[in-house]
This record gives sequence, structure tokens and C-alpha cells, in this order.
Amino acid sequence: MKRVSRGLLISGAVALAGALFALTPTYTAFETRVGLASLFHLRGVRPAPPEVAVVAIDGRTGGRLGLPDLPRDWPRSTHGRLVDELVRRGAAVIVFDMDFRRPRDAAEDAAFADSVRRAGRVVLFEHLNGRVQPIEDASGRHQGLIWIEEVEPPMPIIAASARGLAPFPLPKLEAAVDQFWTFKTSAQDTPTLPVVALQLFIAQSVRSEPGGQVPDFARLDSAAALRTAMVDLRRRWAAQPDLVSPRHPEDTDSPLAAIQRALYSGTNQRYLNYYGPPGAMATIPYHAFLKGPDPNVPEAALDVRGKVVFVGYSDLYDPGQPDRFYTVFTREDGVDLSGVEIAATAFANLLHDETITPPGAGALLAVLAGFGFVIGAVAYLAQAMWGVPLVFALAGAYSWGVTYAFAQAHQWWPLATPLLLQFPLALFIGLFSQYGRQRRRVRTISDAIRVYVPEQVSQNLLGEAPDPERVNRVTFGTCLATDMAGFSTIAERMKPGELATFLNAYFDALAQALKRHDVEVTEFRADAIMCAWTGQRDDPAVRIKPALAALEASRVIQHFNAARGLAGTLRVGLAAGEVYVGHAGGGGHFVYSIVGDCANTASRIEGLNKHLGTRILATAEVAEAAAATLLCRPLGRYRFVGKTLALAITEILSPREEASTEQIALCSAFGEAMASFESGDLAQTAAALEALAQRFPDDGPTGFVLAHVRRILSGELPEDEPGTITMTAK
Repeated sequence: MKRVSRGLLISGAVALAGALFALTPTYTAFETRVGLASLFHLRGVRPAPPEVAVVAIDGRTGGRLGLPDLPRDWPRSTHGRLVDELVRRGAAVIVFDMDFRRPRDAAEDAAFADSVRRAGRVVLFEHLNGRVQPIEDASGRHQGLIWIEEVEPPMPIIAASARGLAPFPLPKLEAAVDQFWTFKTSAQDTPTLPVVALQLFIAQSVRSEPGGQVPDFARLDSAAALRTAMVDLRRRWAAQPDLVSPRHPEDTDSPLAAIQRALYSGTNQRYLNYYGPPGAMATIPYHAFLKGPDPNVPEAALDVRGKVVFVGYSDLYDPGQPDRFYTVFTREDGVDLSGVEIAATAFANLLHDETITPPGAGALLAVLAGFGFVIGAVAYLAQAMWGVPLVFALAGAYSWGVTYAFAQAHQWWPLATPLLLQFPLALFIGLFSQYGRQRRRVRTISDAIRVYVPEQVSQNLLGEAPDPERVNRVTFGTCLATDMAGFSTIAERMKPGELATFLNAYFDALAQALKRHDVEVTEFRADAIMCAWTGQRDDPAVRIKPALAALEASRVIQHFNAARGLAGTLRVGLAAGEVYVGHAGGGGHFVYSIVGDCANTASRIEGLNKHLGTRILATAEVAEAAAATLLCRPLGRYRFVGKTLALAITEILSPREEASTEQIALCSAFGEAMASFESGDLAQTAAALEALAQRFPDDGPTGFVLAHVRRILSGELPEDEPGTITMTAK
């Protein structure tokens, strides 16, 4: 339950991250530059509608027509000839995305104006000027500033001849064009170039009753009247979207009538649905209509019957062409879409209701929150082995769905935010959390295993490929064997449960003392412990650490027993040599054990404490390594039962800085007596030990060696090699 709650919290955080990001100013730029651009590229190029064409002026047009390179230097009668030819070929509407504000030759200007007037279907470009204007109250006091825009029409003779006049401003986001205006709010709701062209095109098919709520645009023969009617209808239709007064009832449901309703009741700023790179719109060279047949332009391409023709500068080969705009389809060679092709694209989008539609604020937040919640929950709750592929599959399915909706329904759902923000965030949090859970599991298992085996062994067992050579090994080490004096008496007085509790507390106190001196292997044997420190033979620490551990363990157990009113003491035996450390057992059950003569010897030395009345005994090899810091007493050589070789045994008494005067005197006097014993002078040994026993009557080694010497002198025991005591009992 706790995991599910945490999963819900994490998935909620991923959902919230996407939703909150969508509320920031950065979201639109990020989603437009990355998400929308990706959707266009994923969708690819799509055919442009046949109802629209671009008549393109490029850098070679002037030369082909025998005119100057720049269109501004051409006689305007040339454009009049183009209008006449386009009308002859049946063009429905002709749109000039060119600046005609400055007078040129009067006769030429008049000739162009005459052609435009005769055509009765030409829309001309208006320049849009913007400025800041102060706002004043009734007393003339400034109350603030407002941005206003005013249109600047072509020169009067040309403007008066046009059927429509309109500007074509383009909003930019980081120097790129993604949107266009239908009606320019800051310019008194002035309709823009593609909107006026569309209305004239629709007016040829959708007629309204005279005096009806919807004006009969076909009867409006001046640009001013057309604009007034369109602005008025826009304002009324925005307030009453179902406004319509068709002449024929069936026109109510006609596609063009629906487009007209969408045009006037929709938003003022819309996203362009590009068809492809420059030239995606049907593009016809300007000169092809005036110069005659062109081998590069088939006659069928010149068929503009029923089409809306946009005329303007569009060079598909020159990256430095004028009137160019950076778009998602700007080519790798730097050629941008021209303004006239963008105007034609906007017209085609409106005609087929194909402008890109972003979701509303509520739907956007719902999608981002839903995607984030689902993908966050899967990334956290599902196991990584199949959860990660599932997360990728969900992201892929979402991408496919968004791309499909974009290509088929022109709907723009967020893509960059889910895939580049929420997806990696969910994946990171999910995998990191799963990694943390796995680490906790491994730590729990490792802690459990460490209860039974050393830490380095547990780490090896938990690795991807456990190495038996590291788990089972033969190495040099020092073995420490312990036993509790008086345990049988203690066990006799306790019930099994009480005894188990007592032993656990006893072993914990003992093991903690050993652990403080870096014990590597700890093996519990009934009431005893067998430990090992391993390392290189020439490393003194392998011998010194066990000796120090033995002293601390002895003190700890002394306090442990005293706190419980027990008289038992800890006996310790230390020996160094080769040992096997690893798994031992059979029948499917194993223990991590210390095996070898070194371990057996340490156990025998521990048992010698019972005979000598000592607590800590070690081989001379172990004691000599620690002699600089510990007070040690050599006790002679002992041959244990079943052993052929005698071992020099040393008693470890205390740290040198803690040694008492009596302990130092005892070690010195005992050493002199043992020198006589090792030389074979048993009488002198007996005399020295008897004198020492008088001074230290409780010293166990003195009493044991003296008794042994007396038995030899009495003939009870055979004389052994000098300085050696052969044990007859374990």
C-alpha cells in the first residue's frame, strides 16, 4: 500500500510538472519550435489544394521579359497585361502581394488601374503602419498609451480600381512565422489579404438575399464597401455565430457557407498549416503568361480557371530573395518561404478549414496531466524489466496518436512537453526509485547474509557472477578460539529459551568487541567462537589485531558476567598459519567455516587455558608480533595430544601501559625459572618455581609447570626433551 501511495504521488508530480510548465510563457515557444516543427516533419509534405496558385516573380523574370531586374522599375502596364491574361484564362480572384503606394509613370499607372477595374476581381496589398498613441480623458489628461495600426493603401488611381484592399502582417515568434491574422484587431478589425480573397471567392458561389443579415458580397463593387461589410459581419457574427441568411435553403449546409461561418466566427489569429517547403504551392513563373510558350512550363500549368491566383516575389533558388520568412520548412540551402506563398497557404488553409487547431486550456492541461500521470505510474510501479519497454511503448503510442490527429484532423496536441519533459522525468524518477528499491532490497539481503558470512563474501554472493574462488579460499591468517569457563553450570540452571536469550546477548557482546578490531570471519560453535583475520604472512597486523581483540573480548565478557552475577571467564587461544575459509557442509546445507590445522591448534591452545589457569594464550609467532605493545609471558613448549611437534606458547597479559609492577615482576622471575627448565636443570627449575609460588600463590602457569617438574623428578613421568611439556589431556 505504501508503494502504491508513493507511486500515485510520483505520477501526480510528473502530471503536475507538465501542467505547470504549460502555464509558463516558455511553453508556447518550446512547443512551437520543437513540438509543432516535429509534427510537420513527421507528417511530411502534403499536396496543396488545386484552387490556389502562385504567380512568381524571381531574379530572372525581368531578364526574360526584357525588363529591369527589380519589379519596382517595371512599367506597371506589365502587371495590367498579366491581369488581362489571368482574366482571359478564367482566374476567379487575383491577389497582388506587391507595394503600389508610390506613383510611377502616370500613363502606365492608369493602364494598370484600367486592367484592374475591368477585371473586377483584383485584391491589392495595403501597407500597415503601427504607432503608439496616448489615451486622454475628457479633460485632455493622458491616461496611458495604446498601440494602433493604420492601413496605407496603394496610390489613389490604383486603389480606386481594386475590388479589395488588405494588409498581410505576419506575427513572428523568435524570427519564425507560424501564424497569420484573419482580422487585425489593432487596425480596427481590418480583414487581411487571404481573408478578403476568400470572401470574394465564396461570394461567387454563396449568395445572400438583398437586405438580409449577411450582405450579398457579390454586389459590392468597391474595396471600401467590401471592407465595411466584412468588418461589420465579423463583429456581428462573433457575437452571434449562427447568423446566416442564404438565398437558397440548401446553401445553409454547403461547404463554402460553413467556411464563411468559420471565417467570421473563428479566432483572429490562426496557425498556418504549411504544405511543404518553398514551391509546395502550385507556382507558375510570371513571364510564362506574358512571353508565350516556355519549355519548362507545361500548358496545363497555366490553367487557372476558377482559381485564386497570388502574384508576388517568390524565388525558389535565391536564399537572399526579398520578402522571405523563416518557417519550419525552410530548406537546408537557406531558401525560405516567400510572403506571397505564405499568403496563398493561409488562403488555402481557410478555404479547406485546415488551419492548425491547438487545444483549449482545459483540454491541454487534461492531456498533459493524464499523460504524465499514466507514464509516471507505469515507470514507478512496473518492474524495470518490462516497465521501461512499456513506458517507451506508451510514449510511442502517444506520439503516433498526436501525429495522426495532426495529419488527419489538423489538431495540434502537445508533443515536445510530454516527450522531452514528462517522459524523461517519469523515466528518471521511476528508474531512480526502482534503483533505490532494489538497493534497499540488496541491502536487506546483504544485511541478512552478513549475519552468517563476512561482508566481502556477502557482496560477492550478491554480485552478478559470484566468484567461488573469492568465497572459498586458502589463505594465511590468525585464528582466535574462545570458550566460556563455567558454561555447563550456567546452562544447567537455565531453561532452553532463557539459555538461547543469554547466548545471543553473550555472543553479541563478544562479536562486537571482535568486530571493533576488524575480524573477517566469525563462526559460532555452541558456546564458543572461532574467528579469523586473513592477509599476507609478512603483515604484522594479521597477528596484532587478533591479540588486541582477545584482550578487549576478555574485558567485555568479564563485565558481561559481572553484570549478571556469573563467575565464568573467557578463555582465548590464538594461532597463525594457513587456513581454509569458505563453505563447508553437505546434503544441501552449508555453513561458512574456518578449517585447517591452524584453527584446530587455536582450539587446542584455548583448551590449555583450563590446565594453566590462564585466559589468553597464543603461539610465540602471534605474541612476538604484538610484544612491542603488549605484556607477554613465554610459558615454554607444549606438545598437544595427537600432535608430533611442540609449540612455544605465550600468555598475553595486558597492554604494556596498563601492566602492573607485580605482572612485570612475575614475567621476569618466571622467565628465569623457564630458562633453567629449557636447559634441563630440573632441580634448579623446581627450586625457582617453588620460590615463585611463594610470591605468587595464585599464578596458574607457575603451579602447573612446578607440578610437572616434580612428577618427572619423582619418576612418575618420563623425562621429556628440555623445555617441553607433553600434554596427556586436551
